[in-house]
Amino acid sequence: MEVVDILVVDDEPGIRSGVTRILRNFTVSYPFLEDDIGFNVIEAATGEEAIDIIKRSSPAIVLLDNKLPGIQGVEVLQFINQNHPDILVMMITSYASLELAVRATNIGTYDFVPKPFTPQELKSSIENITKHYFLRRMTRKLHREGKQVRFQFLTVLSHELKAPLNAVEGYLKMMQEKQAGESIDSYMDFIDRSLARIQSMRNLIMDLLDLTHIESGKRQRTLREIDLTLVARSAIETMTPLAIQRDVNLSLQTTEPVIMLADSDDMEILFNNLISNAVKYNKPGGWVKCSISKTASEVTLVVSDSGIGIEPEDIPKLFQEFTRIKNPQSKNVTGSGLGLSIVKRVVDLYGARIDVQSEPGAGSTFTITFPLPGSDTLNDGI
Repeated sequence: MEVVDILVVDDEPGIRSGVTRILRNFTVSYPFLEDDIGFNVIEAATGEEAIDIIKRSSPAIVLLDNKLPGIQGVEVLQFINQNHPDILVMMITSYASLELAVRATNIGTYDFVPKPFTPQELKSSIENITKHYFLRRMTRKLHREGKQVRFQFLTVLSHELKAPLNAVEGYLKMMQEKQAGESIDSYMDFIDRSLARIQSMRNLIMDLLDLTHIESGKRQRTLREIDLTLVARSAIETMTPLAIQRDVNLSLQTTEPVIMLADSDDMEILFNNLISNAVKYNKPGGWVKCSISKTASEVTLVVSDSGIGIEPEDIPKLFQEFTRIKNPQSKNVTGSGLGLSIVKRVVDLYGARIDVQSEPGAGSTFTITFPLPGSDTLNDGI
């Protein structure tokens, strides 16, 4: 049996000894684990003592109370995040609040469990965090062996889903405990935020399905002559409510039909992702323009915007999975970070090329050029 060190940081001796008793003979097993995992519990009564222990022994998991004498649990969490990012942290506190949960999650907490908790609740949380510990360790092992891509993908995916799930759980617990009173109207903001988080997870799942289908080559593609102008107009109509909400003007510069042999779902993916990004990363009073043109040898699709723009060094990163370019102006923009990587894969399917021109603060232009049948650069897979 493998034994994992868990540091429990709490100024209440009863909590520390209770965690020790609960986990003393507790083991975790999963079908993909060769051996069961047991736990060696280390106790600390203060944040300062916890940091000293972490410096000496670097436990795998830390159960961390926030309300501590001296430095607070959030400060310990910041120390761990900055100096020992491999340590997984679960906050345990009787001072449960949405603000603390969100703050702790943003800093790097894996989970958030309010006191008092039952032995079964603690065991369930430990099972979840131990599973994540194992997957993270396996990712590092596969990285050393040069086979890390798939597990890295899954690790990032779990992170992308964890934050909205934690937030929704926090909202539901506040409603369950009626922290804002008896009236349902007091909780409408929590409900709206939860629905927004659930929608972001649904979008991520749909993006993952698109990416998986494209990469596996198993998605059925029906090639036929389609009018790209109609596809673009449909995408603009879909994005119009969001554009109105963000005070962004959407326009299609092309009025005549532009016919191309393609799969309609592929083209919808391209237009929806490019136009959606152009709206989301824009400014109030901004604009998005879409145009399509055709020559004897190629079709060109252009989406331009007056948005926040992209730094030159960030442009090569745009088409990587889960890439979210760091920009203070876009910190509140939600997204999976998969949209442009999906666009790039669709572009590759058609032997096309994509070009990005951007200036920080002045907007971006995405240009996709498709070779037409008879062109030397046409992908044989079409």
